Order: sequence, then structure tokens, then C-alpha cells
Amino acid sequence: MKIPEKAPDWKSILRNNYETVLELTTSSEIANLLQRANREYLYWDRFKYLPMPEGVSNEIAWSYLKLTRLGQIRRIPAIDKHNIQFGYWRPDSILRELHYIDQHAGGQILVDDPSIASEKSRYLVNSIMEEAIASSQLEGAATTRRKAKEMLRSGRRPENHAEQMILNNYLTIRNINNVINKPLTPKLLNDLQASMTKDTLEEPDASGRFRNENEQNQVVDNEGHVLYVPPPANEVQKRIELLCNWANEEQDKEFIHPVIKAIILHFWLAYIHPFVDGNGRTARALFYWYMLKNKYWMFEYLSISRIIVKAPAQYAKAYLYSEMDEQDITYFIFFNLRAIHLAIEELRLYLDKQQKELRETRKFLRDYPGLNHRQHSILYYALLHPDAVYTIEFHKNVNGIVYQTARTDLFDLEKRGLLEKEKRGKAFYFIPSSDIYKKLRYIKEKQ
Repeated sequence: MKIPEKAPDWKSILRNNYETVLELTTSSEIANLLQRANREYLYWDRFKYLPMPEGVSNEIAWSYLKLTRLGQIRRIPAIDKHNIQFGYWRPDSILRELHYIDQHAGGQILVDDPSIASEKSRYLVNSIMEEAIASSQLEGAATTRRKAKEMLRSGRRPENHAEQMILNNYLTIRNINNVINKPLTPKLLNDLQASMTKDTLEEPDASGRFRNENEQNQVVDNEGHVLYVPPPANEVQKRIELLCNWANEEQDKEFIHPVIKAIILHFWLAYIHPFVDGNGRTARALFYWYMLKNKYWMFEYLSISRIIVKAPAQYAKAYLYSEMDEQDITYFIFFNLRAIHLAIEELRLYLDKQQKELRETRKFLRDYPGLNHRQHSILYYALLHPDAVYTIEFHKNVNGIVYQTARTDLFDLEKRGLLEKEKRGKAFYFIPSSDIYKKLRYIKEKQ
């Protein structure tokens, strides 16, 4: 990915064309142009290609846009490498996205339909899997989504570095709920990173600590081009303490919408880049930590990284724009709000589909005798996902039951011919029977 083009020096343009810029304040065409630029929150590399009003150069228009944006910026304690504060503002496009999130992320989506409510544990585990896989892929984990999910579902040991990254991510995200009532501290961040990087670092002692002066840790693209050089290691501790203090501040002092604050924390930690490895994964985990801490429970069921991994270049540019364009984090906020919006839409479409399929499947299975609700859930999923793999350990964890109960459930389904069993090492693996539909229909017709 190429580093974006540096924008023109808008302040010099403004000084040299002050009267021309001043005349733009009454132009409806310019007002419409600025509205479009802020609706998509464009940086210079895209703004310059917009059609300009007659007689107005793109540099003049950019200067006016920057002047209007600057007047709206709200500064935060985060500082760049030159001790200049970062800031953000909330154009209408951002307010619209925040309204959408507040409307749809209240945590009620999974209780509207009883068939969905009964599947909450399964949806939660699935979403955490998706987030763990996508977040790791953003950091270079080279494996397929299908193989990674098979590894997580079956409980088998990771076979390579990529699978270990994904397993670490999965376990870390699952445990975030256990620390949401704790204040953010350097130790908590180190613990998150240690969990993310277990058994994956060339230097194991770099896990669970900040980088030292011999570990600059530049950010490079796939071709080895340096995209970003973080602040020096001797500043990390002070910067992290400032971040933690801001994260722990009570909102009654100066209210910042929790979603915006969570996104800023994501950006801020990644900017400091305090670790040798795992900075991006830890920053995204920090985002989830703050969202759940502020009772946005639906975010447990969202995989934001699954959206981001579809547009990694835009994600990287959102970081770079925010650093290059006078510490304006609005670029990063806008990108992440759109990703959250898409993740919510994806979840809603998925749930609508699942509701329909589950209702049809429930009608199909309700007359099957002698099954408990957990076994019904397995069969629902098996009918919808014929390539699914089950283990006793996975069934135990998903349903919060003891090992023997989980074993009995699965062996009973295998005895009925609805699951097939095979042994790999010391563990039993269960897969849907190839003729599961036929056997279920036979029982129903027989009755």
C-alpha cells in the first residue's frame, strides 16, 4: 500500500488567497461540496477529484474545507511524536452513525424471537470465533476461515503459528467480560497482550511487557515499505499511563459518546505501539473491552474485524490520514463507525435468516422423541451446517454443562444414528450423519 499523498499547505493557501476564500462563505455550491466531503470524510487524495465550482481550484476549496473543520475539532489528551494533541469532531455523518448504533446495538436483537434467544450461547461463540479469526488475519495469520473454525470447534491443538494466534485471540476475547469492571491499567494491557501472543513470539520474553529501546517495531506493508514509526520506547510508559487515565475518567466531567471513546482508545493504543507484537489485536480487544464496559452488550455478537479484513488498505489509510492531516482522528472514527454499521447489518441479516431456518427446522424436529433441548440445538445446527464438527469439550463449554452430561448427549445422538463418531488421538469427534435428513423424516413419518 502506498503512503497517501501529502495534502497542500492549506494555511499558506489561505494566507495568500484570504479574500477569495472569504467569498466562498456565501456560495451554495461550495456548501454542497463541503457537505459531500464531510459526509464521506474525504482526505485530499480523494477530495481533489471532486467536481469544483467554476473558478475555484481544488487547493482553494481544500483550504476552505480545512478551515471549517479546524473550527470544529475537539482536542483530547493523546499527543503525537511532536507533542501536538490529536482531536476529532462530529459531522452529521458521524452523528447519523452513532444514532444508528444506539438504535440497533441495545442488546435486544437476540431476545425478540424465542428461537433465537435459545441459541444465544451458540451465536456468541460463533461471533467470537469470527472476530478472533479476522483480527488475527489482519495481523498476518495465514490460514482459511474454515480450517480455523474447525480447529476452534473441535478443540484440537493449533498446528502452526497462525492457528496459535487465532486460538490466543479467541481465548482473550472470551475472557474480556471477566475484566470489564476493572479500571484500565498498564498491567491489564500487558495481560491482554500476553494472552494474545502466547507461544507465538520469536522472543518469548517480549510477551506481557512494553518494548524496550532496542525494539523500535516499525509498521511496514507487505512489500516492506515503512508506513509508520511509533514513538520512542522511553516514552511508552508515560503515554500508556495517560491513555489509562483518560479511559478511566468519569463521563460526567466531559461527555464523549462511548462508541467514539472506544474507537479513540483503539487508535491511541495502536499509535503508541507499546508492544513488540500484538499491538493491533490488543487495540481491537481494548475497543471491545470499553464497549462492553459501557453496556453495549450486542457488541459481544459483532465481529468488527470481519468487516475490516475485507478492506485492510482503507483501515491502514484511516490511521495514516489521522496522523498526516493535523492529528484529525475523525478519519479513523468515520471508518470504524461504518465498519460497525456494516457488522450490525450483517448480524441482523444473519439472524433474520436463522430465525426463518430455525422455525422451519423446529417444525421438522419437534416430533422427534426423547431429545433434550441441547440435543435439539445440535441437530438444528447439524441440519443447517452439515460440515460441522463437535467434540465433548466444545459441547460442554457452549452449554455450560459438566463433561459427563455433554458426553451422554453426543453418544446418545450417535447411538440414534444422527451423528457419526470417530476418534482422533484421545478425543472423540462427532459429525452429522450423511443421511440425517432421511432418518429424521423416517421417524416423523413413522409417527
